[in-house]
This record gives sequence, structure tokens and C-alpha cells, in this order.
Amino acid sequence: MDFDLAPPTGVGPLRIGMTRHAANTALGSLRDLSAISESDRPGQRVFRPSGLMISIHCLRDMLEAIELGRPSSRTDRVLFQGVDVFALPAREVVRRVGEFTSIEEDPDDDASFIAPDLLLSFWRPFAVDDEPEEEQGYYFSSILLARPGYYDTPAQAAERLQQSS
Repeated sequence: MDFDLAPPTGVGPLRIGMTRHAANTALGSLRDLSAISESDRPGQRVFRPSGLMISIHCLRDMLEAIELGRPSSRTDRVLFQGVDVFALPAREVVRRVGEFTSIEEDPDDDASFIAPDLLLSFWRPFAVDDEPEEEQGYYFSSILLARPGYYDTPAQAAERLQQSS
């Protein structure tokens, strides 16, 4: 199955800003009933047979972020503008995503990247861009799609709140 990232709206049936109840229902619809994982946590995350993890993060009864973890097989793909974000090397994903929007290295983690205009972040535990055999460092391990303001510092959040008043 293909999962198309549509920042900042969502992915598949999951939509940023939906109620927790609606998000739980949408997350449940992504579960493969023929192969339910023991790692599934209703209302939190599901693992598809491919190994793809889909996790939701709610705050104040609203879906604020969706995280997807790298599948172990190619039966599920996570795409952004046609770019398979888990199948391509991390540096290639950064290059291709950079054709659509600005993407920058996370100032706190040089193995991770943020596309701030899209509210997308790309994470891997460490960077090993020259060693494809070291999958955890060569490919991204997870992608986070979030609500506007998700990455704000407390000062930025206060400024955003003041601007909306």
C-alpha cells in the first residue's frame, strides 16, 4: 500500500486537527486484520505486516502529529511528491525533497532533517552516508508530519499566539 504524505494536512485517513476519537478510528482502519501485531497499541500505533509503524500523537483531544517508521519490506511505501522516503538513501531523499521545499539539517542532530515550511521531519539514529549496509544510518528510520507550530520553541509559540490574537 502507498502512503502519500500530504503536509500539513496528513497521510491517508489521518488528518492533522481531527479529534482523538476520529484519529483512533482512522488509525484502526490502517491495521491489517489478518496480521495484527503484538506491538499494536490502540489509539497510539499500529504495525503493518510490512513492518511499517504508524503512530499518532494527540494533544488536547486533537491529532497534532503522525509518525511513520521504516518498513522492513517494500509492500508498504511512504511517498512525498513521488519520493519513496524510506527506500532511498537519506541524502538522496534530502536532495529530492529540496527540489520542492527548503530542508535543513536539524541543529540538534546532524543525522536528521526538517522541512519547516511543510512541518515534516526526517530522522535516523546516526549518519552513515557512505555505507549502504548500515541501514540505520544510511536510510531514514522515521518521518514525522505535524501541525503548524509543532516545532516552535516556547518563545515562538508565545509569538504565534500573540499574532493570532
